[in-house]
Amino acid sequence: MSEADRLKAHPFMRGLADAQVAKIASCARLARFPESAVIFREGGEADALYLILRGRVVLEQHVPGKGDVQLESLSGGDILGLSWLFPGGRWVLEARAVEPTEAFALEARCVHARMEEDAALGLALAKHLIHQLYQRLERVRLQRLDVYRAEP
Repeated sequence: MSEADRLKAHPFMRGLADAQVAKIASCARLARFPESAVIFREGGEADALYLILRGRVVLEQHVPGKGDVQLESLSGGDILGLSWLFPGGRWVLEARAVEPTEAFALEARCVHARMEEDAALGLALAKHLIHQLYQRLERVRLQRLDVYRAEP
């Protein structure tokens, strides 16, 4: 499967027209991260959106007195990094590959430019991002309710 086909097959790209996918593909590069590689660090420039193809990534935050606390785990089909949405954004968490991971890195400035140039593409991507944010919010709600913890 070609890189363009792999990009088009990612769930985040579903429903986009071929021409829209091609515009996003011009912003994409394939990135590979070995196990334990830091993908981005808290406070760093938020310069990309990652579309995870395979592997697993954890999002962590340093908590004084507790060290690094894992907040979420992401895998193939998920997106990583939402802080790029606003120009000048900074990462608010640390992302680390916990197994070999492959992802498309979409360069933020390029994606912003494509969204500005093509209002239909901008709207489609905004809808996809809102959907992803909603799904993440639901997962966090369930985690806070302790739904995942087995009863003794």
